Amino acid sequence: MAEKKERTFRFLILGGGIAGVTCVEQLSTQIPSADVALITAGSHIKAVTNYKQVSKTLEEFDVEERPSSDLEEKFPNLVVIHSAVKSLNTKSHLVETADGRVFGYEKLCICSGGRPKLLTKDHPYVLGIRDTDSAQELQKRLSKAKRIVVVGNGGIALELVFQVEGCEVIWAVKDKAIGNTFFDAGAAQFLIPSLETDKPDRTVPCKRTRYTTEEPAPGAAQTFTAERNSRGHGSSSTKPGSALGPDWHEGIVLKGTEQVSRRVTLEYQCEVEKIFTPEELLNSTQQELNDVKEGSWPVYIKLTNGKTFGCDFVVSATGVVPNTELFLHGNNFALADDGGLQVDDQMMTSEPDVYAAGDVCTACWEHSLLWQQMRLWTQARQMGWYAGRCMASHVLSEPIELDFCFELFSHITKFFNYKVVLLGKFNGQGLGPNQELLVRCTKGQEYVKVILSGGRMVGAVLIGETDLEETFENLILNQMDLTPYGEELLNPNIDIEDYFD
Repeated sequence: MAEKKERTFRFLILGGGIAGVTCVEQLSTQIPSADVALITAGSHIKAVTNYKQVSKTLEEFDVEERPSSDLEEKFPNLVVIHSAVKSLNTKSHLVETADGRVFGYEKLCICSGGRPKLLTKDHPYVLGIRDTDSAQELQKRLSKAKRIVVVGNGGIALELVFQVEGCEVIWAVKDKAIGNTFFDAGAAQFLIPSLETDKPDRTVPCKRTRYTTEEPAPGAAQTFTAERNSRGHGSSSTKPGSALGPDWHEGIVLKGTEQVSRRVTLEYQCEVEKIFTPEELLNSTQQELNDVKEGSWPVYIKLTNGKTFGCDFVVSATGVVPNTELFLHGNNFALADDGGLQVDDQMMTSEPDVYAAGDVCTACWEHSLLWQQMRLWTQARQMGWYAGRCMASHVLSEPIELDFCFELFSHITKFFNYKVVLLGKFNGQGLGPNQELLVRCTKGQEYVKVILSGGRMVGAVLIGETDLEETFENLILNQMDLTPYGEELLNPNIDIEDYFD
């Protein structure tokens, strides 16, 4: 491979997603004279736009696909190489591309992202949603569909189910409530009415320290229907929201062939047992169709609750796995339990001069008590930015400390057209029984949950326009003892922002 080497770069970045592009931008800004190369398979890159620092740790931004030439124009020191990566030799510091070219590097950052955990590989009626191409394929298939099955309970599944119109949706989730990755059963029940016909009445805010929710029994289903004639044409169901990639569905039409605006049937606590062709279904005497409509379906899916549904296609939205496979052969990378490349608090892998950022890596340093890794675009941007800083600092022999963004977990997104803010241990992760919950809920307007441990705020979930994120962020960071305030902390008649200002 060495004899074919075309050029050696000081910094070489693999992957044109948010982490890779942010890393390139940081390196090119810190050391404008350095030779930087970005290897990406596509002609477009993911660019962060409209970036806004909301508070100390909270940030908002949009993601746009742009021609890679935009990046080259912005940074004259940058070369973008359009090809997939074929192999990596960390001993020789060489990368070979799929078109047979070989490039050397002094410092390398792997930002190859994650790949969808598909229910089954290469099935003509199973679609994974991960990038622009798969989103456009979804739009194409949906335009001819009467019923789809969505499997998964993460950000993409949440937004997809909410955005789809004119098509019946069977939504299979393995948990007791929707959105288990992001919030608890109480928040899920707050969001559920968004799938129903009528807009919920706004009631007087109620605060309580404990709550119970009616959980559907395993195998039970809930159905929510919104008729087209009961909603304005420009209703909230068609407004853009955010999933793991902000506004991933903006610009595509998620519309089926049926007259119903939205019809969602939720199947809780179940997973996929088997996917059938019509022929396989006929040969299986034990199958019990849940509901047979006129005609037949191109694919059938059996769930572990015993129900079988026919549909036009299945959307697999069960998360991602780190995209590491390509880099493991012949190298000695340490992998985390989740399959990600282990990185230390300088974003360095176990191989010399090789860094990693975004979904492909797993943060293996000792975490702050208030931070955890989640494979979200917010963290992809933060990791890419910090990896770029670390690479530049190491070349310049400058010391660098772990960035403040890793001090407190924070994420802003949008689900079911509600603003959602997650802070710290927002689901009480790792706290065990030593936690107290305060909840305030105004139906159809806001849901506020605070997690206290030892009288100090350690996490929060804010749904709706609460304007509490900065105040709660400060209370979590300064670890003030809130015991004297008790339930009054969420009293809607007290302006908590002024109180703790």
